[in-house]
Amino acid sequence: MFGLCFAAALSVHAQTVSNNTSTSTSTSPSALQVSSTISDQAYPKLSLTQLVQTVLDNNPELRSVQQSGVTAQAAVVTAGALPNPKLEWSRGDNKARMASATPGNVQTMGVSVPIEMPSVRSARIEAAQAGQRASVYQINASRNALVAQVKLKAYEVVLRQAQAQAASDAVKLLEQAHERVRVRVSSGEAPRYEIIKADAELINARQQEQTAKLLAEQSQLTLNRMAAGQLPQRFDLALSLEDPVAKAQLSDIDWQAHPELLQLQSEMEKAEAQKQGAKASRWPGVELRYAQTREPDIRNNTLGVSVQIPLFDQRRGPIDEAASEAERARLRMEGRKAELEQQMRQAEKVMEMAKVRTKALSEGSVRQAESALRVAEAAYRYGERGILDVLDAQRVLRTVRADLLEARYQMQSARIELDFLAGRYAQFSAL
Repeated sequence: MFGLCFAAALSVHAQTVSNNTSTSTSTSPSALQVSSTISDQAYPKLSLTQLVQTVLDNNPELRSVQQSGVTAQAAVVTAGALPNPKLEWSRGDNKARMASATPGNVQTMGVSVPIEMPSVRSARIEAAQAGQRASVYQINASRNALVAQVKLKAYEVVLRQAQAQAASDAVKLLEQAHERVRVRVSSGEAPRYEIIKADAELINARQQEQTAKLLAEQSQLTLNRMAAGQLPQRFDLALSLEDPVAKAQLSDIDWQAHPELLQLQSEMEKAEAQKQGAKASRWPGVELRYAQTREPDIRNNTLGVSVQIPLFDQRRGPIDEAASEAERARLRMEGRKAELEQQMRQAEKVMEMAKVRTKALSEGSVRQAESALRVAEAAYRYGERGILDVLDAQRVLRTVRADLLEARYQMQSARIELDFLAGRYAQFSAL
């Protein structure tokens, strides 16, 4: 790796020496002009509320989940529908085989009406209504997860942009140091190795700058994909990694209103209703039948009732299956509640650690790294230290600042995760 950087630095240094001062004076202003034009280009600035609302209005996955509510409502209508009556009609011929018989046409008309047991019908309707409630809570849970994901990705965009800006500032500092080293090497005050090392550091910093810019663009594209392409191609966010973060209180969480737990509760109620329906289906109901037969000389009217007797099939399989599903839904709800509590405690610890780390870096490490860089630059100007000390000090400062950005992002992401786990993004007013 060092060999590749050494060879690249030699080529850059050879090109710099061959072009000498004319190249630096002719290309540097234009490059600065292009960079200033790019940096000064105005992009539309979106607030976090605008961003979240745009994604909620256009996200295809959320719209698909919202459509499930229409399906659940149709299922309630289906469950409450009455069975249709059946109408029968038949026609035949009556041939006389005896002298006393009367030949002629024979017609039979009949109507039958199935009548369900009230327990079967009420259990089916109750299960459909519980499914409808589960679909509503599923929409709220999906909305809660989507808002948290959008907010997390928004702060990631801010992080990537801050990293790109820090990389750009590092390149400017290295370019200034590189120019001072070039002058000293040209005058013979410093060995040639210093310009080679400065070239290698500058190449590496420019690569890191390009990578940071690409990551920032990629995070914006991810947000635009979540909004189904309804966001601008390039935009800025009215956010900062230094936004205040309030401490979460686990005692303030209302578990009775949590969308995921309410969804699981509705699924458990649906399973219980299905179990009651399976028990009641052993006696599904009766069927009333009325028929009239018209012969040439006789008209017969018959009224009948048919009942299914649970002699061989007593519905043990469906009953046990529904009971198992009800128990499974209950265990899922209790397990998810315990899991949410543990996840919230873990996220709270992560946020506290990020706060401590942010305070230590901003008040201690960053200031010390800046002081060390100033000392190294002053010592280099007076010839007491070499360029390697300055480059090492700059590298330490870049690392500490990058750690500070990561710590601030972790603090914001931990707060977003806490709100997500508490289900605070499920309501329309909680943007």
